[in-house]
Amino acid sequence: MKIKYENVKLPECDCTNTPIQLTDETMNERLNKVLERMNCENFDSLIIYADLEHGNNFEYLTGFLPRFEEALLILNASGEHYMVLGNENLNKASKARIKATPIHCPYFSLPNQPMDVKKGIKDILSQCGFDKANKVGIVGWKNFTSNYEDNAQLFDVPYYVVDTIKELVGSNVFNATRLFIGEDGARCTNNVNEIVHYEFGAALASDCILKAMNHLDVGVSEMELGNILNAYGQKNSVVTIAASGPRFIKANIYPTTNTVKLKDPISLSIGYKGGFSSRAGYAVHDSNELDEAVQDYLDVLVKPYFSSVVVWLEKVHCGMLGGEVYDLIEETMPKTEYNWNLCPGHLTADEEWMSSNIYENSKELVQSGMLYQIDIIPSKSGYAGTSAESTVLLADENLRKQIAQEEPELWNRIQKRRNYIINELNISINEDILPMCSTVAYLRPFLLNKEKAMKL
Repeated sequence: MKIKYENVKLPECDCTNTPIQLTDETMNERLNKVLERMNCENFDSLIIYADLEHGNNFEYLTGFLPRFEEALLILNASGEHYMVLGNENLNKASKARIKATPIHCPYFSLPNQPMDVKKGIKDILSQCGFDKANKVGIVGWKNFTSNYEDNAQLFDVPYYVVDTIKELVGSNVFNATRLFIGEDGARCTNNVNEIVHYEFGAALASDCILKAMNHLDVGVSEMELGNILNAYGQKNSVVTIAASGPRFIKANIYPTTNTVKLKDPISLSIGYKGGFSSRAGYAVHDSNELDEAVQDYLDVLVKPYFSSVVVWLEKVHCGMLGGEVYDLIEETMPKTEYNWNLCPGHLTADEEWMSSNIYENSKELVQSGMLYQIDIIPSKSGYAGTSAESTVLLADENLRKQIAQEEPELWNRIQKRRNYIINELNISINEDILPMCSTVAYLRPFLLNKEKAMKL
């Protein structure tokens, strides 16, 4: 594979800047997907936990996060569902996207707020219809896959909640997060409404990255770049990164008044509901401005990395095994040489990393309707990193036809993005891969040079 660094036409910002809401039909479909999986595994009840950072399985069914409080959604096989909420979320039950009886639990509220409910946690949770259940599933946010633990007995939910549940129902309590994000989990594939809903965030992240890249120059501060990355008051799915030069000084992880200097390593990242974009490289115009020891940066790191992105886009398709995708990247850019150690691709949704079916020896299928981050992180000692992480959808012929019919404007954006990748970057992107943003595979390793990028 011959990788070039040449003049490349800039991709265009193409986010619609109009969030798309999920329909009632989609929310009902989501609930039914969960109930079907719950029934298949003979769970009488599912108890779904949420806080601001660990609430996406809860949000999947309710439509909201409990912000600074904790919350529970209880699904019962009887069809009677409950929502346990703190002081400042109790009023959200009537606005939720699921019909559930609200139960007030001030223990879920902020410290020192009124505790007017004169009941213990056990008494509160005993009202939620699961106290006589034979099998109860707890859904946190993490699907444990250890080979050394009983994954069904690992709970990423506050101890006082798990302890009370076990006190009420005994030992038949299991981690059931896999029903949401594990193999064939309810959240792993998306319908057309969900795809256009998530495309807004993926495209917004991409546009913000492109604007920040185009603004980046010597003397520009990290905070100035960070201000470009954060848009429209939308909730970030990751900590915004706008870093120039040495990172984590005094353990700080946020943009500062530090300014871009010639030869600085640069890292930019932004994520929203539906997608994440990142770029990494050097603040130089060309390799001659780098220290002599790293002037081979393109050959040593960037070209092998770009090759792996090309292989991902050209070879991955619906029906592959996750392990086959892993092997493709390992063959293209061996882990022992390039020091990547995470999954070379993972599912994304409301959270940046939901789960991944791409890992060594994975027998899980790459399925139509899955949203992926092409997330490959190589490193070489002494060199800055390189990154062009973006969001793509896997879609078979039926889903492609459905998108074209139901969301023609989205389909037109997708086709324009594919044409850019094919005609400008010379990548023969697989027909099953639909870019969710305009900067997929657009990599400028020397960030002061706005004209050149990697291509075939």
